[in-house]
Amino acid sequence: MMGWTVRICAVVAALGMAAGAAQGQVLASSTPNRSVDKAEAVQYLYPEQVNLPAGKASPVALHFRIAQGLHINSHTPGDAYLIATVFSIPAGAGVRLDGVSYPAGATIALPADPKTKLSVYTGEFVLQTRLVAARGNHLVEGKLHYQACDLTQCMPPKAIDVPIDVIGN
Repeated sequence: MMGWTVRICAVVAALGMAAGAAQGQVLASSTPNRSVDKAEAVQYLYPEQVNLPAGKASPVALHFRIAQGLHINSHTPGDAYLIATVFSIPAGAGVRLDGVSYPAGATIALPADPKTKLSVYTGEFVLQTRLVAARGNHLVEGKLHYQACDLTQCMPPKAIDVPIDVIGN
């Protein structure tokens, strides 16, 4: 009889510890300050539509906003293992990306490794692009590839759509 009591107590204790651990995981994942819970770390702001002379490389400034408390690596993040921010336009879109000028990143150091300096974007930033449009109306689905992080962790790399209605006249 004593053996059964010990076994039941051990099972109850194990279940109690498992439930406590599961509750801790749920609480940790629902903490509002965790960046991994944010739906969109980067948002494309504007322009929605541009008129360009057909066949001529023309400047178009693309505006983005990074969620508060986050940063993304710049186009030149400083280390080969870091994921750079890159803008692209797919082939066959009726619009060709002739070039991109990325802004200079701000230099930061993370609390966990103050000696390592990172080049990042925060807040709002602008990419200065040169687009070449064929004659006609083209709904371009550009992509901004980036990796967002807070001061303690990074989210998986992601790409957001950058929809632009480009009218080549």
